[in-house]
Amino acid sequence: MKLLSKDTFLKGALILTVAGIVVKLIGSVNRILLSRLLGGEGIGLYQMAYPIYLLALSVSSAGIPVAISIIVAEKVALGDWRGANRVFRVSLAMLAATGAAFTLLLWFGAPWLIEHGFVRDPRAYYAIAALAPAIFFVTVLSSYRGYFQGLQLMTPTAISQIMEQLFRVVTMILLAYLLLPSGIEYAAAGASFGACPGAVAGLLILLVFYWRHRPGLQQHINSQPAIRQEPGTSIITRIVRLALPVSLANIMLPVTATLDLLIVPPRLEVAGYTVAQSTELFGYLTGMAVPLVNMATILTASLAASLVPAVSEAFTLRNFHHVYQRTATAMRISNLITIPAFVGMLLLARPISLMLYGTPNADSSIAILAVGIFLLGIHQVTTGVLQGLGRTAIPLINMMISAVVKVVLSWVLTAMPVLGIKGAAWATNADFGIAALLNMYFVYRHVGFAIDIKDTLRTSFAAAVMGGAVLLTYHEVMAVLTNNTLATLTAVCVGGGVYGLVLLVTGSVTERDIQRVPRVGALLVKILRSLRLLRS
Repeated sequence: MKLLSKDTFLKGALILTVAGIVVKLIGSVNRILLSRLLGGEGIGLYQMAYPIYLLALSVSSAGIPVAISIIVAEKVALGDWRGANRVFRVSLAMLAATGAAFTLLLWFGAPWLIEHGFVRDPRAYYAIAALAPAIFFVTVLSSYRGYFQGLQLMTPTAISQIMEQLFRVVTMILLAYLLLPSGIEYAAAGASFGACPGAVAGLLILLVFYWRHRPGLQQHINSQPAIRQEPGTSIITRIVRLALPVSLANIMLPVTATLDLLIVPPRLEVAGYTVAQSTELFGYLTGMAVPLVNMATILTASLAASLVPAVSEAFTLRNFHHVYQRTATAMRISNLITIPAFVGMLLLARPISLMLYGTPNADSSIAILAVGIFLLGIHQVTTGVLQGLGRTAIPLINMMISAVVKVVLSWVLTAMPVLGIKGAAWATNADFGIAALLNMYFVYRHVGFAIDIKDTLRTSFAAAVMGGAVLLTYHEVMAVLTNNTLATLTAVCVGGGVYGLVLLVTGSVTERDIQRVPRVGALLVKILRSLRLLRS
């Protein structure tokens, strides 16, 4: 049996993007149904538990998946397949042990979090405890994903992500519905438990791919020349050295979310809101607006994941030109996606809130966080580049600096009655922006890459034209049909078409760019040529 075919950098990013879109679509359906089922208060309880789960999961994984990806890519670039497999086996044992430990820690530590006031609403206890079993399975699952990504095989990760999300969402909705008559806290706990069966399903998919992959891997190991193997202690040392900064950087995300939990609701109370109102506003920001930002950055997250092994491979072989080209390609694609997404979400914040969540009240949080789409895209891509170079400590330091700024701004701005939850949203944008700018500085230092201002301005112009078309279309359709969902979807479709057309007319996207799109590039070129829309 031959080894599963290796994915190229762009193909791998496309595979992860398609999977990410499917996962987010399933998740969006989940958010819509769950928001309507639980309301702002129930979503708030769920969001009070979820950041703690993410924090425990990040610590249990200890950044090892990214470390696996980096080291495995290095070993394969040098033809050491036996060493690559050995790295995976060592890391798998580490992750299984830490996953089990943190499952027990969260289960038995949930009452302590409530008793000591780290979670202000005691009803969130049930949701926290329900998430504990998922930690072990997600941690083990992540080791397999890191291994396949190090081999630049993105298909196993993509399929497992889809199955994990599907099983998770079905369980969440079913349990939330069944437990709702018992109380909102039990319904939120049922929704939280969905992470466990989802992780089990994703792990089973990866195990199937691993056993299919083993015969081909063994062929490579048997045919490779004698290579002195790295001692086990050295592998563990390298994993820890690479993983620790990545782990702390990953932890910064749930830590920041946990800080939001500790700061935003109490400061909203200072601004004059009741506990119930604060929980509801917190749900609008973290449970409704933030997921939309994450949805808009699916491609950039995929690019970052694909960049790590691709940059690591090129850097190991001292092919610095490929490092630069892959960085430039990823950043250009990121801007082409995130700039129009930012404009569209800003202009349609209220219609989107009403369409997806059945309430217009999340519109201010959505509109403000739309700015973060562009900033988060830059941060994700540059983090992937720096990690691929083995400079894993740099993104960590930058995130710590930006988190400090966010804490200060959240504390000050959220307590202002004139801002309230808007202050917390602006603090989140500042967090994304500072981390992105600092990352860009170090990417320039180590790779020599800087954002092409002229190209970015062309993209921004296309997005601005698109914005005008979006507003005009929405108001025209609403005037005739008075149907918000239809008007919003029509505006998005028209805006996307206008944006693509302006990109082609201004030469921001060329025939060569389209030709490089995996699988469908040649067909798109043929269609656009027939329409006389391409510029060589």
